[in-house]
Amino acid sequence: MFRQLIETKRIEKAPIIEVIKRQPREIILSACLRMAEQAPFYIFTAFIFAYATGTLHMSRDFILTSVLVASCLSFISIPLSGHISDLIGRKKMYLIGAATVGVFGFIYFGLIDTAVPALVFIAIVLSLIPHDMQYGPQAALIAEAFTPRLRYSGSSLGYQLASVIAGGPAPLIATALFAAYRSGYAIAIYIAACAVISLVAAAMMPDYTGQDISMEYDD
Repeated sequence: MFRQLIETKRIEKAPIIEVIKRQPREIILSACLRMAEQAPFYIFTAFIFAYATGTLHMSRDFILTSVLVASCLSFISIPLSGHISDLIGRKKMYLIGAATVGVFGFIYFGLIDTAVPALVFIAIVLSLIPHDMQYGPQAALIAEAFTPRLRYSGSSLGYQLASVIAGGPAPLIATALFAAYRSGYAIAIYIAACAVISLVAAAMMPDYTGQDISMEYDD
């Protein structure tokens, strides 16, 4: 599709301005869509070091090993989630992932707070699977929501905006919640709230799984 746009000289002169004018809804939905993927990811891979070592007095090396094992598991679960989304639909797969992470936050901190190494290891290793269930279909779900000439710019704006509202602040919000309530369950509620936002956004996103995505906004 991109090669055809070049060959027919249908290149957008100001794609960022054009996509903001024509598809602002998809940009906002793309950002909100990632709330349940971005925020928990940084809690599960960054905040956990401060929480486990500072509050539970566990070995940093043990936490690092657990996170590395979880990352290795993602080599399987991310492409597998993408493949499943090709079969059942990107939106459906994303909704399942967002709902799963909303529930898993409570299971995660329930296991972590025991400070039992085996249970903590299980919680951390499993933590990225709900994330991967969203990350696998995410690129296609977001990109396909934009018309070809605006696809790169629209996807980028929505995707990176989520880093500002979800990914970056997540460890800071988690730290503030724990300082205020002294409970990991307060952070789990925050994760669940992010999941609700993503569920609503995903429900409103168009799903073009297996459909023609070559149509332009002016065709």
